[in-house]
Amino acid sequence: GPRPRPPGPSPLQPVAQSVSALAPVDLDSAWDDAALPSDATPEEIANMDWDQLAIAIAACRRCSACREGRAPVPGTGAKQARWVVAAGASTAADEKARVPLAGDPGKLLDNMLAAVDMGRERDVYVTNLIKCRPTSPNGGERAPTAAEAAACRPYLEREVVLTGAATVLTLGQIAANTLLGRPLAEPLAGSRGSVHALEAGGQAINLVATLHPGELLRRGTDKALAWADLCRARNARARSG
Repeated sequence: GPRPRPPGPSPLQPVAQSVSALAPVDLDSAWDDAALPSDATPEEIANMDWDQLAIAIAACRRCSACREGRAPVPGTGAKQARWVVAAGASTAADEKARVPLAGDPGKLLDNMLAAVDMGRERDVYVTNLIKCRPTSPNGGERAPTAAEAAACRPYLEREVVLTGAATVLTLGQIAANTLLGRPLAEPLAGSRGSVHALEAGGQAINLVATLHPGELLRRGTDKALAWADLCRARNARARSG
């Protein structure tokens, strides 16, 4: 006779409740619970709400970066946002502060956003494409791999859809190339200078690529390029209503 169908994925909601029940006691130990949805599929991620997404990211084992014992850095800012600002991979500073774009790059980002009348908490959701810091065997930082970028992409796409943002501003080549389907090593110059159409969750989104604030701190002469990109993103937002 016909073979029995394998059981489908377990519903995520009871897991969310069990984690919230554990949270006051010891939040960290909850992430080791074998019942957590540690390998959520892109289809499952595409249907998550904010709470489910946070749990899935915290428990994620979709690529090798998390298996190295790194701590994923969640996104921050407005849950209903005009823009999503997406950098490449979490840094050591991000990991320590538990927020994306920590330290001096984050301060520069805040100033850049303020210059176009945008606030990180009020108007913008800030996140990293790759939530866990890619590390070399000696613990230093390394460039992320294409597999790591592909594993994390569904999380970023879901963050974009949940915020309702009309525009994604990518910082640096990793996030831009991943969302545009280009090789990670392709120079950012090929993506800058225009507004790209991106589809996320069946919605048309504007994508504007600019330099990472960390690069701008090293090469201040490029700030004029970044200013042009910010203006492009602001105008794209107005055009898309």
